[in-house]
Amino acid sequence: MSVTGNNNQQSSPSKRRKRRFLSPEKKYQIFLEAQNRDTPVGELLRREGIYSTDLSRIRRQVKEGALSRLSVRPGGHKKTVSKKQYDDLKRELEEKERAMAEQAVELAILRKKTNGGSWER
Repeated sequence: MSVTGNNNQQSSPSKRRKRRFLSPEKKYQIFLEAQNRDTPVGELLRREGIYSTDLSRIRRQVKEGALSRLSVRPGGHKKTVSKKQYDDLKRELEEKERAMAEQAVELAILRKKTNGGSWER
């Protein structure tokens, strides 16, 4: 018995199928067609050139997207800032607080000089 190379294996990279990129619109279209009971799922998979695991992933993504979108409550949304923006704002606030404290000291000194420490004139 002689052993020959197996023709079913794709050993060379040139024979490999390229990975298809499906746009979100195309994924949603496939999802809707899969939900439609008129078209057999196997026919849809062959026509689109995808596997059943791909369809399962698309269904999961649609479910996650729908749930995340439906979980958004109406009203104001919290705005998030980056770490750098937060640090910049924090530093600016500290500088303004320091300047305000210095001005409070200067104001107290000026009031003491002008009216002998009394708040009333």
